[in-house]
Amino acid sequence: MSRMGDVLAGFHAAWEFESDSVLIRFERGIRAPKLFQVLGERRIPHEAIAAVTLTPGKRGTVVLHAVPRPGADPLMEAAAGQLKQHSDPYRLVLPAERETLAEYYADELRAVLTPGDARDDGGHPERYLVAAPKPPLQFKAYDGKASFDGESVAFRWFWTGASSAKWKAGDQSFRVRELSGVEWRSPEVFQGHLRLLHREASVARPAQADQDPASVVFGLGYGPVHESLPFAASVLAAVRASGPPAVTGAEAESLPVARVRAPRPDPADIAERIRHLGELHKAGLVTDTEFTTKKAELLAEL
Repeated sequence: MSRMGDVLAGFHAAWEFESDSVLIRFERGIRAPKLFQVLGERRIPHEAIAAVTLTPGKRGTVVLHAVPRPGADPLMEAAAGQLKQHSDPYRLVLPAERETLAEYYADELRAVLTPGDARDDGGHPERYLVAAPKPPLQFKAYDGKASFDGESVAFRWFWTGASSAKWKAGDQSFRVRELSGVEWRSPEVFQGHLRLLHREASVARPAQADQDPASVVFGLGYGPVHESLPFAASVLAAVRASGPPAVTGAEAESLPVARVRAPRPDPADIAERIRHLGELHKAGLVTDTEFTTKKAELLAEL
């Protein structure tokens, strides 16, 4: 490997090459992706890296990518392939004139990686190899506030956004040992949410996240990636540390969990949410397009 302490600086991040890991320090400037600003720095052990690639980027850049080993990083497990490229913490974007230097470091890093067949037994590592963001953590979703203290996840509903089903269920608290994993759907796609998965396969849950007391939903600026994803990763790491392998991403779709049909939305509840949406619009917190789109969605539920 190259000399310990060698640093390769790119846009929004710098990689420091150490004897057993790569220390990634993320830029905290206003132009850096917000997820990078929140992560600050991350140490990636060599054993957590499956491969290293160097490819042409956009507008005169090259991209050095340390491909994470499946099951090694709770952040990437929770993201389940939903992160946009500019927010991927394993990609270092550099000016094209630094391609030769980047290729040197890529080769040096490849040389210390253990071949997959020798490192793996066909499954994921028994523990996460990259540290998750540390609790306590919290963020505001559209329908409630989520908090995690390291042992329990709590959801506190907002009267302006929570469905009548969640209000009837009341505020929720889930011990880590009760959970099997998480299901995170990016707020940058339609119907984003964070759903907690119960260890008991017989526990029924509504198909729709906005009706499920074990979920918080995103939208209209609530539950952004840089807040909700580190939260999901921290919960996922705690779940794995507490028992059997945690479940996330696409795996959640195949769980043998009984689902119940979501109840028909209460018209009064929909009317209240539209009123709240109008207040956000008047305050300039929601654009005309967002207001029109979300209002149409709510009306379609009637």
